[in-house]
Amino acid sequence: MRKVFITIAIMLGCTLTMSAEDAKATIDIKQGSQKIHKEIYGQFAEHLGSCIYGGLWVGENSVIPNINGYRKDVFDALKNLQVPVLRWPGGCFADEYHWMDGIGPKENRPKMQNNNWGGTIEDNSFGTHEFLNLCEMLGCEPYISGNVGSGTVEELAKWVEYMTSDGDTPMAKLRRKNGRDKAWKVKFLGVGNESWGCGGNMRPEYYADLYRRYSVYCRNYDGNKLYKIASGASDYDYTWTKVLMNNIGNRMDGVSLHYYTVTGWSGSKGSATKFNDDDYYWTMGKCLGIEDVIIKHSKLMDAKDPQKKIGLLVDEWGTWWDEEPGTIAGHLYQQNALRDAFVAALSLNVFHRHTDRVRMANIAQIVNVLQSMILTDQKGTGHMVLTPTYHVFDMYKGFQEATYLPMDITCDSIAVRGDQHAKDGRKIPVLNTSAAKQTDGSLIISLSNISLDKDQTISIDLKGFAAKNITGRILTSKNATDYNDFEHPDVIKPMEFKKAKLKKNIITAEIPAKSIVVLNVK
Repeated sequence: MRKVFITIAIMLGCTLTMSAEDAKATIDIKQGSQKIHKEIYGQFAEHLGSCIYGGLWVGENSVIPNINGYRKDVFDALKNLQVPVLRWPGGCFADEYHWMDGIGPKENRPKMQNNNWGGTIEDNSFGTHEFLNLCEMLGCEPYISGNVGSGTVEELAKWVEYMTSDGDTPMAKLRRKNGRDKAWKVKFLGVGNESWGCGGNMRPEYYADLYRRYSVYCRNYDGNKLYKIASGASDYDYTWTKVLMNNIGNRMDGVSLHYYTVTGWSGSKGSATKFNDDDYYWTMGKCLGIEDVIIKHSKLMDAKDPQKKIGLLVDEWGTWWDEEPGTIAGHLYQQNALRDAFVAALSLNVFHRHTDRVRMANIAQIVNVLQSMILTDQKGTGHMVLTPTYHVFDMYKGFQEATYLPMDITCDSIAVRGDQHAKDGRKIPVLNTSAAKQTDGSLIISLSNISLDKDQTISIDLKGFAAKNITGRILTSKNATDYNDFEHPDVIKPMEFKKAKLKKNIITAEIPAKSIVVLNVK
């Protein structure tokens, strides 16, 4: 892994008058107006490695406890997260997936080779019915990624009809023949995925014309209104967004954006659990770089859509490290350390600040792949473990549909050297925060101390809010490299946080080094 050197810069100007406090903040209840869309807490499930088979799905005849073929322990854990939206079947897999191979009696479904991810042979036992039924059971919106790269307009149009038509149409009849009488509600439809790369290596002008054609024939049936999403840019490709805004414009409801916290696309990306302090701080800077990317794409969108009707959907994001030693090449199975929890918390905090344009985000991926919520044992034991990232999503549930509250904070900072996209580096606040007013009127406040060795004491002045009591949870561990595994599943898990006090509408909290704290104030 590339060596990245850091320096810690103490901003003396914010500490001279702060006595024992390291940071001060103010939250004014009257300033809140933007809703934090629950879809920002979306998930992503691709046919990749053991995300689907062995992760979400084991089949009805498995010795592993299941509900109609879905792993019961995984299902229960996801139900607890209140997953708002789930993207499927890819990813790169989407543009090689032909949906008719995944319907009808399972014994009649043809097998296929997953050419993108390890050449694995799949039996198509998890298809349209299995996915949409799972979404119904979880109470989440399905997000279908359509095949534009190797598919046809007719194929995608018929898939939409199969899923959403309740009429006397050919595809609705076929769905009923396969055991589902009533149509599903499908809101989100992606017209292709990464069309600049694995989805067809297209130029933006060519893809824009394809989108216009495909979207015409993806129709609304029987009260189901599609939210059509164009295949958008990879992180710093601002030209792609500009062309799509010029050539598609309001024919799309949203445009996607992919951003991974990754050291590089070739060679070693580094271990998920073996890294030094320099690597850790570089990761914090890299993940926060998504804010600059969002701002620049948003400005391009503003030029054609000043009313912000078109959403920006970060439908792939998260960390990307080397595969764990001994696992199958191409399956992208990686561990999940406390460092990954910080990437999740800091990224979600960024999305909260940009809800005027960011309407959805889907972390990659839900089980066993990249920065996953859950890991399942690949040796057939049936063991499951919740990752530190899962616990962040659990602690942050109260932000869904809450009203974002700007938080004016003064604190120390850490200066980190950047990569090729931030050559001069960046200064990162030691305390990364977010606040919101929940639907029940209470406040939720997240406080992440990214320092590896220095505790932070913060005072928060609540203006316009009559606070009566405060509770909290903390996620931390002895080392940023710590993680949960099947033998030690609870190394990192939320604990009650007792170092926050409330007096005369001012919160004083002691935030330990390398910890994520979420407070609830009523």
